[in-house]
Amino acid sequence: MALEAAFRGLSSQLRKLNDMLLALRLTVAEDKPVRGEAALVDHLEETILDLMGDLDGCMNSAGEAQTAVGHPVDLERARRALATCQERFHRVEATYTEELASYEKLKDLARLAHERRGEWIPWAGSVKTGIEQCRVPLEGSRKTLADCWLEMAERSGNTSISVRTSNVGQKIVTRSAADRTVAEGLT
Repeated sequence: MALEAAFRGLSSQLRKLNDMLLALRLTVAEDKPVRGEAALVDHLEETILDLMGDLDGCMNSAGEAQTAVGHPVDLERARRALATCQERFHRVEATYTEELASYEKLKDLARLAHERRGEWIPWAGSVKTGIEQCRVPLEGSRKTLADCWLEMAERSGNTSISVRTSNVGQKIVTRSAADRTVAEGLT
């Protein structure tokens, strides 16, 4: 895979994840049942907004890295931007796993639907489905990040210079005892 293609793929995957989070936020905040308020709804919306904020920073860094691998290629700038993107992506993954898709949060969501009944049941089902659908672009983003690092490593490996040194020493030849006798007798 070409370097530029890998970075385009990363930007594409991150946009897909952003679109899924946006749809999830709309389901959580805008499609919630009109009657009744729930702290869980507020927590889910805040968590999604936090994810989208971190993802926005991640997408900005990916865009900067993508620009850096264009013509002329600046691998050092691309490496720094990709490292920042990776760091932000780890925060997105951790928040998603710990705050949104954790067993406890999904159990709380099911409990809320069971207690409130009515409109809350299909709403909770839609939220759960939306959370689960975020996994695909999240995993795709993780894979394309790895592809970008692989391409960077291959590119930097192609441009490195290897220097080998070898010592050429003196060849020392000693005379045999017969040669020394002959040589001594001549003098």
